[in-house]
Amino acid sequence: MRKLELLSPAGDMEQLNMSVLYGADAVYLAGTSFGMRSFAGNFSPEELPGAVAFAHDHGVKVHVTVNTMPRNDEIVHLPEYLEQLDDAGVDALILADLGAFTLAGKYAPHCQRHVSTQQSIANYACAQSWFDLGASRVVLARELSLPEIRAIREKADPKLEIETFGHGAMCVSYSGRCLLSNYMTGRDSNRGACAQPCRYQYALMEEKRPGEYFPVYEDEKGTYILNSRDMCMIDHLDDLMDAGVDCVKLEGRAKSGYYAAIVTGAYRHCIDAVAQGLAPDPVWRNEVDHISHRVYSTGFYYGEPGQYTETSRYIRQWQIVAMVESCDESGLAVCSLRNKFSQGDPLECVGPDSKPFAFGAGAMADMEGMPLEQPRTPQMNFTMQLPKPVPPFSILRRAVELSAK
Repeated sequence: MRKLELLSPAGDMEQLNMSVLYGADAVYLAGTSFGMRSFAGNFSPEELPGAVAFAHDHGVKVHVTVNTMPRNDEIVHLPEYLEQLDDAGVDALILADLGAFTLAGKYAPHCQRHVSTQQSIANYACAQSWFDLGASRVVLARELSLPEIRAIREKADPKLEIETFGHGAMCVSYSGRCLLSNYMTGRDSNRGACAQPCRYQYALMEEKRPGEYFPVYEDEKGTYILNSRDMCMIDHLDDLMDAGVDCVKLEGRAKSGYYAAIVTGAYRHCIDAVAQGLAPDPVWRNEVDHISHRVYSTGFYYGEPGQYTETSRYIRQWQIVAMVESCDESGLAVCSLRNKFSQGDPLECVGPDSKPFAFGAGAMADMEGMPLEQPRTPQMNFTMQLPKPVPPFSILRRAVELSAK
């Protein structure tokens, strides 16, 4: 079995920091052009070299998404952009358009070429064809089962790397090729601007009775007839390894730094345990329930995942309250506030390569040493006495029901 490479999201610099420090082997991000997540922070040409250098200093590779389908007036600018990525030291490009793939081979010769899941690679002949064209990796269609992935691994060139999605949101459309957003809102899902109309609750209105809405049921459970569940494969990493997968990808470039930290840390520890033939510590499986998520499924790996029609809302039962910026040997930490909380509140702390532990919020003071009962100003720095020393970028969080009704 191959040990899985862990590929984590980096939608902005905070996400990049958290993914790197919490254990990613590689991160994927986008510049300001040609990427599929226009609502993520993304990286300007000035920011990208620093982001790549930070990742490389920690032994982490950087993959950049160039996976939109460029129009004629856009493709003319692609060679210059590819040269910028090559000069910045990017390790790999994630490409979907054949023309962009070909240009990348010419203008970014030091970058590996990975073929995006939007190419819907679902058979070994297609995977091999991309390898023959120069791809070093293919990101398989999310609709494949484990036996189908195993067959691709067995029949494609062994030098071709296989990447699959392991965690995060799933699109209701085949390999993300949705036109519903374009039709309903004018926002092109294949150009990074999906409005997620599959999450809407729909009703029927009869032409001659405007304003009277009749519920539309897929079954007796509810009316979210297009809604898909989130994927979670943390309990099945051994099956991914056994099928010959080289890299497991965590979805979420448009999500928070907290999400990136927790999901990366959880998968890091579980991958390491499984690779050693050990059972993962249940505390890390529990961590994926500490992030905002929809009801989990295992995607298509073991068959049809089925719809969840009761609601499209996220389950959110934990909230980050502060980030540790530094901490001395006595546990006195300098923290940055994210959400209000009070002295004595029950909290948890989780950090890079450190298990979560519970404690009551201790004595706090502002940076002038004045006592605080409740830090209130967003991003303000303050000190707090923790039960033990923790590394920088540790997260303080509290249990709170924030799930939408």
